[in-house]
Amino acid sequence: MVAKWKVYVYRQTGRKNFEAQFTDLRTGKQHRRSLGTHLKREADREAGRIEAELREGQWTATRRTDWSEFVRQYQTEGMFDLSESSVRAFQDAAKKLQKLVPSRTLQDLTDDKLGRFTVLCLQEGLSKYTIAKHLRHLKAALRWAVERKLILECPVFRMPKGTSGGQAKGRAVTGEEFERMLAAVPKVVPKIQVEAYRFLLQGLWWSGLRLGEALKLSWDHPKDLMVDLSGKRPFLRIQAAAEKGKKDRVLPLAPEAAELLQSIPEDERFGLVFKLRSRNDLGRPLRVDNVSPLLVEIGRKAGVRVSDSKTASAHDLRRSFGLRWADRVKPHVLQQLMRHASIQTTLTFYVQTEASDMAELVWKAFDSVSNSSHIPSHTARKQTIQAVEE
Repeated sequence: MVAKWKVYVYRQTGRKNFEAQFTDLRTGKQHRRSLGTHLKREADREAGRIEAELREGQWTATRRTDWSEFVRQYQTEGMFDLSESSVRAFQDAAKKLQKLVPSRTLQDLTDDKLGRFTVLCLQEGLSKYTIAKHLRHLKAALRWAVERKLILECPVFRMPKGTSGGQAKGRAVTGEEFERMLAAVPKVVPKIQVEAYRFLLQGLWWSGLRLGEALKLSWDHPKDLMVDLSGKRPFLRIQAAAEKGKKDRVLPLAPEAAELLQSIPEDERFGLVFKLRSRNDLGRPLRVDNVSPLLVEIGRKAGVRVSDSKTASAHDLRRSFGLRWADRVKPHVLQQLMRHASIQTTLTFYVQTEASDMAELVWKAFDSVSNSSHIPSHTARKQTIQAVEE
């Protein structure tokens, strides 16, 4: 008798959703996966769909996929619309994973291996934030593998504690520290590039641009990030592929940044705004990983530490911009200036009103209402009540 595929539906004690279980008729290996629903009827329907795909040979999760082939496939098909920096970040994560916990196939990557990967990264001295970044990119890749039915379910990812948000890795740089960074530029870059790097630092300080955005900023290239000084007010024109938010946007440019850019003579306003020299080509933007280490070294030479283990970087200049403007505009305006996809990011990291400052605002508002509407104070009301009783 010919064996038939059979998918069994069950729910473990203490679990909300139903799960499916079946045995691979070719390898004899048993597989389990969550069906993503607590309703028996929906679970049976999903199990029936899986069973049909198994019979027709469309379910590929039971086939083993070479790890290097999966990495290549994900970069080609799963990351085609992502930025170059995202692709490099995944490549770094995949390389580190293969170095510490080698896997011959995609299916070899288990919960235990991922847990061991985190432990070994910590033993290597990687920061929790770097480890969390690696895990986020690997998780995105494995979720894509589930969607493509290369694996049945995504392994469990346990992020290092303290990296889930709400706490910045650095801090805003003060005005005095920023001046020290400008003074330290000649200690890090060749003399011919000193003014270009100082101009870049000033641009980051006054505009709030991310380093990758600043390196792409152009005077006349509409397909990337472009400065628009043609109207009454200056704007940034941003194409979706050029920034983290992945949206075409026209946003106001901060006045100080506009003044900095307007200081450039009109006959020099072509090509890239920040013209940093590379060994091969002056007109092509440098990569973030070429420039970022130099800015960190400038922070180190200037003696500007933003945490126990970190010197000032480009992102700390962005933080300075955000905190300066947090006191000037409402949160939804600051969100646009910072180009945050979520208002929660703006509120968490940049709208940090102290309790004492908040109390002052509350009392000023109360005094204003009291004076304008003649609301009697608690003491005055008490005196009035006593007079009536007497």
